[in-house]
Amino acid sequence: MGKTIIEKILTSHSGQECQANDIVVATVDFVMGQDGTSPLAIRAYENMEGQELFNPDKVALVIDHSSPSPLEGVSALHTIMRNFAKQKGCRIYDIGEGVCHQLIPESGQVGPGSLVIGADSHTCTYGALNAFSTGVGSTDLAGGLVSGKMWFKVPETIKFVCNGVLPAGVYAKDLILYLMGQVTADGCTYMAAEYTGEAIQALSMEGRFTVANMAIEMGAKAGLMEADEKTFSWLRQFTEQEFTAVSADPDAQYHKVLTFDVSELEPQVAKPHRVDNVSPLSEVAGTPIQQAFIGTCTNGRLEDLRIAAAILAGKKVHPDVRLIVAPASRKVYLDAMNEGIIQRLVEAGAAVVTPGCGPCVGTHNGVPSDGETVISTANRNFKGRMGNSNAEIYLASPASVAASALTGVITDPRQFMK
Repeated sequence: MGKTIIEKILTSHSGQECQANDIVVATVDFVMGQDGTSPLAIRAYENMEGQELFNPDKVALVIDHSSPSPLEGVSALHTIMRNFAKQKGCRIYDIGEGVCHQLIPESGQVGPGSLVIGADSHTCTYGALNAFSTGVGSTDLAGGLVSGKMWFKVPETIKFVCNGVLPAGVYAKDLILYLMGQVTADGCTYMAAEYTGEAIQALSMEGRFTVANMAIEMGAKAGLMEADEKTFSWLRQFTEQEFTAVSADPDAQYHKVLTFDVSELEPQVAKPHRVDNVSPLSEVAGTPIQQAFIGTCTNGRLEDLRIAAAILAGKKVHPDVRLIVAPASRKVYLDAMNEGIIQRLVEAGAAVVTPGCGPCVGTHNGVPSDGETVISTANRNFKGRMGNSNAEIYLASPASVAASALTGVITDPRQFMK
């Protein structure tokens, strides 16, 4: 019987032939924790009487969710992480370096065929690199730090075939929001989502990261894509390590195969307060907003900032709107500065904040007020997600967020495109 991508990766890392629903213990290639989860993992590691990390070169801690620290208590947690990294010899990405799900791919440690666990639910992002990467809890992370292994129930796979080419003004974020609306937030629970088809192949690597990032919002254990020349070209910027692409067999067994024609897709939004409460943007166009946010592990990459800057260039953010921009990493920030993107954003009226997760998770750098409406490039819009349960959050592409920031209402970005 043929295998899916995830079955092949778990077979190679467990040393046993496996199919969906088997239980395996697999060797991991990389382990990551962030500042919302690592302190708990460190405590669990100490309770397990951990002595040494399984391999310090394959472990990273990232301070990104509250970066720089907004509170005394958070500062204490950051100190725990810094001390642990220094004692154990692992890498720590400190304040200002960026979001974990941009930094780990940039590190060159992850590529086709890799198996990665991270104490953050959006670890599925690295599936864009043809890796099986998945989020785990802090206690499981501690076990991985000690042993370099993790147990898995091999997920079944749903294959998403996206035919056609996305129209101008429609982006990867619109695509994944549309798919979210089709399958719902529990449509892939503990399954792997395998994304393929002409539309996926046409996406840049930045666009592929956007799609893979939101697999968890469907309930998926992972979101995977096949590797191609775009994948390897992107990786060559960051590593000389050799990776081997993993492809599904022609006779692989899928839980189901879903086929979509996206050639006439229009800009999409996720309406409050569910990620799967999706509609065409046109249905909510004209809704007033008070805040717009561009950033996160979903849409804070260079391509995203470039798209937003092209719409904002030479214009001014609406006087009733606060536009906040958070580059996904220091590298993205510097590259955007070198291209003149940051200057165009700031001249338009944007407030550029430290690379990190703060506005998205609501720890700092942009908590909305009661009754305010936000349009955001983030991946979640639950009540309280940005720090205030009395605010409403719409999710959209960087282009839609930039256009809305200019007009003060939710706006189709295509009217600003030449």
